[in-house]
Amino acid sequence: MSEPRLPIVLVHGFMGGSPQWLTQREAWSALGPVIVVDLPGFSFNAHLTAPDTIAGFATWVLDHLSDLGVERFHLLGHSMGGMIVQQMTAQAPVRVQKLVLYGTGALGNMPGRFETLDVSAERAAKDGVANTADRISATWFLRGEADPKYPGCAGIARMSAAESLQAGLMAMKGWSGADQLQHIQSETLVIWGEADRAYDWAQVERLWRDIPNSHLAVVPDCSHAVHLEKPELFNAIVSDFFGEQLTGRCHAALP
Repeated sequence: MSEPRLPIVLVHGFMGGSPQWLTQREAWSALGPVIVVDLPGFSFNAHLTAPDTIAGFATWVLDHLSDLGVERFHLLGHSMGGMIVQQMTAQAPVRVQKLVLYGTGALGNMPGRFETLDVSAERAAKDGVANTADRISATWFLRGEADPKYPGCAGIARMSAAESLQAGLMAMKGWSGADQLQHIQSETLVIWGEADRAYDWAQVERLWRDIPNSHLAVVPDCSHAVHLEKPELFNAIVSDFFGEQLTGRCHAALP
């Protein structure tokens, strides 16, 4: 009898939520159970109080998985979720089999971001959740508001609690995982859209070079939401990683 396949856990980013992973849940169901997490303060968990540290988010997700009876798993984190899964791996390394760091970096106070986190916090307090959701969601797509996936993404972002916007921005600003990278034991795949306006190449290259057993996929003509902009390509890349043992270091620019 073959061993049961490990669950794949998906952790969304700032102002994200579980509905954004519908295509991935379907595509990866053959690989094993797919668990999508709604972080406290966001999406369907907007009623929960959001931590104001990345470590607090990581502890919440680990505890949530334990409550579900899930002890070992593959793990994917997007954007702020990528910071959270790095922290989860540091806090519970034996629980994480394979790791995907997608559209993220090791520095929470992101150099080269389309605007500083302080500016985002000031504008969010002034503009409110709906306007902030619409504005920031547009930066995630190469075509901005013209992308057909933008309205759905902005709708998920609008579900966020106002307090969670400030908590999430504070959590990112106060976090760095740079010193932890060399200690990551899980085989890791780094995915980046070449036109990402939140995380620049230096952040992505640092993940790839500093994590011992890591691989890299760079997807052209995409911004911060590769899984929505080019879902079939994104799904194939991740399916290959979770489904097969990769060998060697790969720097791929994929059409």
